[in-house]
Amino acid sequence: MRDSMPPPLLITLLCLQLLSACAFQASLSDGGQIVATLERSDLQENVTAYAAQISGGTRPIIVQFENASELKVKELKVKELKVNASLHGLCYSVSLLLRDGPDGWSKPIRTIPVLTKPLPVRSVHIWDYRESPETGVVFQLQPPGGSVFSRVNISYSEGAEPRYMLYKDFHKGKTVFRHWLPGVCYRNITFMLISEATISQHALLSHSDVTHTPLHHRTVPFPPLNISHKIVHLVQRPLQKDPPAPPRRSRDVALLDEEPLEEVQPSDKHEGTEAPFSFSPTHNLTGFNLTNEEDEGAWLNPQKEGAWPNPQKEEEQEEEEEEDSEFVNAVVSEYEDSGSAMMLSPPDSPAVSPPPLPPLLMEVRWLPPRPPTSYDGFNIYIYRDGNSTETASVDENTHEFFTELMEPGTYRVLVKTLSSAGDCEPRESAANTQFTFYLSASGVVLEDLSERPQAVGVRLLDSSTAAVSWSDSSEKHNGSLVSVISTTCRRPSISQRMENTYCEQENSSSDLITNLTPGAQYRVVVYHTNGPLLSPPSEPVIIDIEPTGVQQLSVFPLSPTAVLLSWQRPYLVSFRKFILQTFFFNPVTLASEWTVYYEIAATSSVIASVRVTDLLPAWYYNFRVSMVTWGDPPLSCCDRSTVSFITAPEAPHISSVDYSHGVLYVRWTYGELFIDLSHSRMLHWTLLAVGKKGSERRFSVDVTRNVMFAGLPLPPGDIYNLTVTACTERSRNTSIPHIIKLEPAAPRSLMAVNASYSSVSLLWTQDGVVDFYQILCRDPVPERETKSREPQTFSGHMVTVSGLKPASKYNCSITSFSYNTPSRPAHISIRTTDKEMNPSVGAISALAVLSVMLLSLMVLFLLILRKKHLQMTRDCGAETFVNFASFERDGKLPYNWRRSLFAFLTLLPSCLWTDYLLAFYINPWSKTALKKRKLTSPVQLDDFEAYFREMSKDSAYKFSLQFEELKSVGLDLSHDAADLPVNRPKNRYTNILPCTRHCSLFKVPPEACSTKLVQPNLDMLELAGWSNPKHTRSR
Repeated sequence: MRDSMPPPLLITLLCLQLLSACAFQASLSDGGQIVATLERSDLQENVTAYAAQISGGTRPIIVQFENASELKVKELKVKELKVNASLHGLCYSVSLLLRDGPDGWSKPIRTIPVLTKPLPVRSVHIWDYRESPETGVVFQLQPPGGSVFSRVNISYSEGAEPRYMLYKDFHKGKTVFRHWLPGVCYRNITFMLISEATISQHALLSHSDVTHTPLHHRTVPFPPLNISHKIVHLVQRPLQKDPPAPPRRSRDVALLDEEPLEEVQPSDKHEGTEAPFSFSPTHNLTGFNLTNEEDEGAWLNPQKEGAWPNPQKEEEQEEEEEEDSEFVNAVVSEYEDSGSAMMLSPPDSPAVSPPPLPPLLMEVRWLPPRPPTSYDGFNIYIYRDGNSTETASVDENTHEFFTELMEPGTYRVLVKTLSSAGDCEPRESAANTQFTFYLSASGVVLEDLSERPQAVGVRLLDSSTAAVSWSDSSEKHNGSLVSVISTTCRRPSISQRMENTYCEQENSSSDLITNLTPGAQYRVVVYHTNGPLLSPPSEPVIIDIEPTGVQQLSVFPLSPTAVLLSWQRPYLVSFRKFILQTFFFNPVTLASEWTVYYEIAATSSVIASVRVTDLLPAWYYNFRVSMVTWGDPPLSCCDRSTVSFITAPEAPHISSVDYSHGVLYVRWTYGELFIDLSHSRMLHWTLLAVGKKGSERRFSVDVTRNVMFAGLPLPPGDIYNLTVTACTERSRNTSIPHIIKLEPAAPRSLMAVNASYSSVSLLWTQDGVVDFYQILCRDPVPERETKSREPQTFSGHMVTVSGLKPASKYNCSITSFSYNTPSRPAHISIRTTDKEMNPSVGAISALAVLSVMLLSLMVLFLLILRKKHLQMTRDCGAETFVNFASFERDGKLPYNWRRSLFAFLTLLPSCLWTDYLLAFYINPWSKTALKKRKLTSPVQLDDFEAYFREMSKDSAYKFSLQFEELKSVGLDLSHDAADLPVNRPKNRYTNILPCTRHCSLFKVPPEACSTKLVQPNLDMLELAGWSNPKHTRSR
């Protein structure tokens, strides 16, 4: 295509395009708006819309030209578009955009840079630079919002010459300028913001307008140099009414009233202005009172130091200013100037007559300030005792001043440089250029001391006394003054204040300081005195007194991880806070060090306590409580206030319990899962089991601290209370009790002894505690048991099982019970023996056979005797049977073993068997009949005659023996009826009495026994109706 197009035509098209593109313009209006201009030449074919893109701010802005086609239709030349800039002083790029379809805007056709104009400064403040007010000032601007600037153009007039400077080091609207001349008045100070930009190596510059009020500022002049004074004694001259004319030309200057002079240092919110001096424009000499904060503070402080004191000195100067503000002006004395011979006119008020004083002349001389200071004169201020102020001014060519001293007192003379030329307010030098002396009433002059005390030292003698020392001074002085003030007294609140001395500054001429408080900090300053004059203070010496520390530090355990610390402090001590420190082995860092645990503010309480938590159980701790003072730097005391303590261990937790083979295995846990006890103060574990019933109820075992498992032999069958105790050197902690019930053990060593055909004895041993045993023996073949056997309960270790079958086998089981819990049964098989004849049974059987044979013999004997007593047998009747029932009722029945025999004899006639018994001397009615019968045979009737002759020999001795045997017969029978008073006379013998039972035997009525004679048996028979012959023959 380039080959087909001729070069001249291409050049022509490029020129037309450039001409059409150059028609779009962008500029800045007077109101600070960006104006984009679209001309008719900017219109192109097939373009539907035009727009201006403004970029450079936070984000691009596209503004469309409305009705751009009107340029052709209405034949308009220009179409303008105005856009307000968001930031002033910023460079924006304005580009032309085209739209030829629905695809959007095209790329920028032409871009024009536009630098907006920054807004003007709203307000400006100027004040002295504190470090150097003679050459430095501080500028503070308040720029408008939304302005961007790179530098500030500062314009001012120095004298008659206009000057300006560009300054860019503004931080938060402030900057310090240190290059002005001292004492010069700078006028019409204005500030202009400048914005700069570089586009295609072309610099764009824009500046703001000046709308603020131009400012004026005068720098402070330098003070005069080498000020000296001299006191000259004049010759006594007579008093004159009118003073003599001065030898040189002089002029009278009116003394104005005292007016304050303030040099204002404006804050950030006010413009820096200074109050003007009250100088008269027509006089060279003007009286005024200086109350400038800096100058007056420097004048009132008797120190020759810099013009800018430290903040502590400023506070002292402010207090002195308040005192000086109460002074009242007194009479102004005359001043003589050697250069101008001027005299001050006295005021109208009457003068106070001074005391008689020798005439003295004070000469003051100085040199001009160092160049390039601009000044117009000097002001001389004379203060006497602070009660009166005298001020004089001289021109810049006068460098001396003379005045006569009329009154005694302390004089302070101040010479300052004055700069007042120009439109700015007058300023004086700010440096301290004063001297002081004392004039006594006798005319003795004591010069001010300029040398401060050197080598001042303070040595503590004890906690409440200190000694002050210093070196000799080269200046003559007549005394020294020690000033002491506590720097810590006012720091705590009044309610918590512990100091009561030296809270205010106290001065003393003694070199001993007493009544000091331990823990306080004091500032000691020494002055040399020369009369009422004081030398400059010495370098302050700070003394710090260590606090006393705490007392009676005690530890009270609360839990394994918490303790309570308590202590006391002395009553007289000053401190800021308690610091509680702990020393222990840290298992994380594997190191031991003192660490601060807690800080407690000091209070007026004497006793303090704190709760310490988050401790490690069974761990060794050292606790230290120290006092920290209010001093700077603070002091701490004391390391000796230390107490050691071993925390209690935590309670273990029993995790598992297992009983096997008579040993109880117990496992427990302690604290966290993976706790390391290698650095713990745990000594051992104690496993304790307390039984309920056993003979030995307490069982324990000690285990080392690294093992949490133990086995403890315990008797089975009891209920045990298990506890695990963690033991340290001074404390222990026990786990929650674990109750375990052990099953009783089965009987062991079971054996069968003494087996018989019907019983077996079982013997066994038992371990542990058993309440009772249950024994059950069963036949192995259940069908052979006629009835089921019930278990038998025994409490001993040996039992005999009876009721068994002979020659049988049984399975026996023994079960022990403890707390109604059965054990495993112990089994044993037993067998009964065959049934055998017992020897005792055989003997009994033989006796039984012999008894039968004896009875048979008795029957045979009875049959033989029957023949002899046949007649007797015939005489017996049925009525002769004995009533044994009556005998049993009356208690006369024989012994029990004879009852069965007599029951058998009752079946026989009594006449038969009683005779047989009596034949053998057996009285069946006597209890002792069988015991006392003779072993003789009864006498037969055929042998009776021979028997009688034998018994009658020797005076019937044998009959007397038989009679003696009869004495015991019937003693056990009742004879109440014979003892009755009515029957006693009827008894035939006194020692043979009838028995009462014969009444029933012979069927005598009971009442007859008490009324009839019953003694002889015959009579008894007669009473019974036995009077017939048959009865008589029987008898």
